[in-house]
Amino acid sequence: MGLTLAEKILSAKTGRRVEAGDFIVASVDLIMAHDGTAPIAINQLKELGLNVFDPNKIILVLDHATPSPKDTVSNLHKMIREFAWSNHIKLYDVGCGVCHQLLVENHVNPSTLVLGADSHTCTYGALGAFATGMGSTDIAVAMRYGQTWLKVPHTYKIKIDGKLPPHVYSKDLILTVINKITASGATYMSMEFHGTTIKHLTIEDRFTIANMAIEAGGKTGLFPVDDITIKYLTEQGRPQNIRLQPDPDAYYQKEIEIDAGELQPVVAAPDQVDNVHPVSEYEGLEVNQVFIGTCTNGRLSDLQAAARVLKGNKVNSRVRLIIQPASSKIYLQALKTGLIETFIEAGATVNPPGCGPCIGRHLGILADGEVCLSTQNRNFKGRMGNPNSKIYLSNPEVAALAAVKGYITDPTKR
Repeated sequence: MGLTLAEKILSAKTGRRVEAGDFIVASVDLIMAHDGTAPIAINQLKELGLNVFDPNKIILVLDHATPSPKDTVSNLHKMIREFAWSNHIKLYDVGCGVCHQLLVENHVNPSTLVLGADSHTCTYGALGAFATGMGSTDIAVAMRYGQTWLKVPHTYKIKIDGKLPPHVYSKDLILTVINKITASGATYMSMEFHGTTIKHLTIEDRFTIANMAIEAGGKTGLFPVDDITIKYLTEQGRPQNIRLQPDPDAYYQKEIEIDAGELQPVVAAPDQVDNVHPVSEYEGLEVNQVFIGTCTNGRLSDLQAAARVLKGNKVNSRVRLIIQPASSKIYLQALKTGLIETFIEAGATVNPPGCGPCIGRHLGILADGEVCLSTQNRNFKGRMGNPNSKIYLSNPEVAALAAVKGYITDPTKR
C-alpha cells in the first residue's frame, strides 16, 4: 500500500515508514506563535528555566492586535519582543502582516513539518508542508525540544475537476466543500486536494483553500508540489527541487468529487462556516460593514478583484468598507499598482497589515444588530467583537459589490 502526502512527510520526519493511526514523535522544522498565543508559551519556558532548542527554527509575529489597542496588549507585545531579542529569534513586529502570510512568503518549504500556535497554520499545506495548529503548551514543548508527538491522520481526498465559472473564486470552492462534508466532516484528517481544477489554481488560490481546511475539522490541508509551487518558491528566493506527490496506490479513508463547472458564488451565513448558500438567496440583504483582508483573502489577487468592482464607483453612504492587506509586501505591491488609490477614491478605509477586525480586537468592531460581509474564514457568533452582530462570508468580488450597492448582490446578475 502506498503513502498519502501526510504519511510521506511524517515518515520523513520520524525516520521510518508511518501510516495513518500510528502515534509518532517527529522532528519539527519550524515553529510559529503570535501575540495571541506566544505569551503563554514564553511564560511556561521562563517558569521552568528552559531555553529554546534552535532560535533559527522559531518565528514570533505581532499581528492579532496591532497596533496595540490598549496598555495590557502593549505589555504583552513588550514581553514577546524582549524574549525574541534575548533569544535571537526572528520577530515580525507591528505592521509586517499576518503570521500565515509572512511564513509562506519567507519561510515555509515543501515536505516540512511546521507547527503554529494558531488554528489556520494549515495554510502552509498549499506549499506541500504538513502544517498544523497546536495549543501554546504543546508549542512551548516543541520550542524547547524541537519535537512533537501526534497521531498520523487519515486522509480525505478531495478531487475537483473542470473550469471555475465567471465570478466563482477559490473561496466559493472551499466554502462549497465545507458545506458538502460539514464542519466536522474531516475532523483530524489531512485534506488532500487533487483534480484538474486544483492543478490550474494559482498559489494564492491554493492558500485560500488550505487556510480553511480547519473549518471542516482538518488536521491540515495538503496540495501536491508541482510547477506552480516551485515557481512561487523560486520567486520568494527559496528554489526547491522537491516534487511531492502521493503514491498512486495510497489509501484514502474518505473521498469526494466535485464538478467545478457547477459551482456558483456563495455566502456562509451566521453563525457557522458550513451554513453555505448561493449568493442569490441573500440578494438584497443590507450590510453595515464590509471587510476585505485576512489570511484567507488579503492577498494581491484578492485586492485586485475588489479593485475591479470599486474602480470608478463609490462605497455606499451607509456602509463602512475596510480593506487590510495581509502583509507589508502585498501593501507595497498594492500601492505601486494603484490599488490603494482606487480604494481610497472609492471611500474605503485601508488598515495597516495585520489581522484587524477578523478577531474582534479592534479596527472594526461591530455594533449591536449590525451585519458584516467579510472575506475572512470564520463567522462564529461574536467573532468580530460583538455577539449581537451577524457575519456573512464571501469572496472578495461579492464583498466589494456589497460595499458599493449597500446590500448583498449576485455578481452573475450585474
